[in-house]
Amino acid sequence: MMNNIDFNVCNNPNVLVKNLAKEVTDILKEAILEKNSATLLVSGGNTPKLFFQELSKMKLDWSCVTIGLVDERWINPSNSDSNANLVDTFLLQNEAKKAKFVPIYLENCDCFSSEEKCSQTYKEIFSYSDVLILGMGNDGHTASLFPQSPELKEGLDLKSKKFCISIDPVYAKYSRMSLTLKSILDAKNLFLHLQNKEKLDVYNEALTSEERYPISKVLFHAPKLKVYYSYE
Repeated sequence: MMNNIDFNVCNNPNVLVKNLAKEVTDILKEAILEKNSATLLVSGGNTPKLFFQELSKMKLDWSCVTIGLVDERWINPSNSDSNANLVDTFLLQNEAKKAKFVPIYLENCDCFSSEEKCSQTYKEIFSYSDVLILGMGNDGHTASLFPQSPELKEGLDLKSKKFCISIDPVYAKYSRMSLTLKSILDAKNLFLHLQNKEKLDVYNEALTSEERYPISKVLFHAPKLKVYYSYE
């Protein structure tokens, strides 16, 4: 095991998300006590739905929490494929409905001409975010940093001054806006949430070389990373 990675495993996804929600809540509470505010960046996909539902019920001063996205499909939030739609449906409920949500998507704007504006907005709010939670695809992508994407090299450049980058995933639907690797690694508390054996196999492959997958760059370069994994 790499020294910078704390790997937490549980065969019950319900127990796992309760543990993850508890740890995230404790960090957010501490941030609020320290500076009267907290920031949380989350990912989309199917894996975080159960976690979002659990986190939404946690008791803390959600009015002090600002939530954003690690990445977004460049589609209207009314579309069920939108990560903003996912957050609204599963996270901004119960106690967490008091939180402030800042979308990446800009209505009536082209994705590739919106990169600078998205970077400015998100950098101002989410630089050194208190909590950032990543997911991972079966192809080893994380955020919207997809293998074979023409923009991948720039997105993974640790010297990049961009906070967000526009992405053409090539083999996935929709243009995307994504945080760069540098922005992701700057988070104060970085988590990776995984589910099922197939993703564990990809994760283990990613540990073999930092060039293997986009997620490998996170695993090799994160100062500290907590992985939460459940078999189902």
